[in-house]
Amino acid sequence: MNNDVNPRSRAGSRAKRKKTNIVLNGLIGLVLILIIIVGYSIFASPGSDKASSKKNDNPISAEKSPQKKGKDNKKASKEVKQADQSSATAQQNGDSTTTGQDGSSQADTSQAVVSNGGSSPNVVKTIENPAWKPVGTTQSGSHTPVYDQSSTDWQEMLNAISYATGLDQSNMIVYFLGRDKSTANASVGTVYSKDKQQKYKVYIKWVDGQGWQPTKVEELSSLQ
Repeated sequence: MNNDVNPRSRAGSRAKRKKTNIVLNGLIGLVLILIIIVGYSIFASPGSDKASSKKNDNPISAEKSPQKKGKDNKKASKEVKQADQSSATAQQNGDSTTTGQDGSSQADTSQAVVSNGGSSPNVVKTIENPAWKPVGTTQSGSHTPVYDQSSTDWQEMLNAISYATGLDQSNMIVYFLGRDKSTANASVGTVYSKDKQQKYKVYIKWVDGQGWQPTKVEELSSLQ
């Protein structure tokens, strides 16, 4: 009877061990597969990890930091305040010029004296302004008026005429520009706008070292 039982027990033990080995091998294989998957997910895209790391190191790369924005706003406010102070100082000092949108100098008209008529029946009104100043010059030494359109003197005379009338030179046609025989070292010019709606006769005088200075402007009814 013992001979019948022992062979069965040994056979059962072998079968049990075989099943156990199969289960263990299966588990080992499953663990290996999981290790491979996890390792691939970690090392498959190192570039994206670096990019994420860099992005985290500098999270404010596309826009200014709040601190820098605050500095920029303070700087802008300071510049505006300085500009306002400069403007106020200029007004207190009686600055006689302003700057137009095109950057050209324009006379302060607040002190202008306007009277009807003028030196001829063709004059509508006469304007004289004590605030007018010489427009500046690049010339030096003794001065003699030069009425050559390519000369520096001619251009500086046009600057003085534009300054007194407010007529931009790009919109100004010179009808006449020559010597004012009634005054030494002085000139007179007649100019008009391209649409002929503005017509002026302008008297200017030379100031040594400072350039041409307007003395009188006559608004004309027609060109003669």
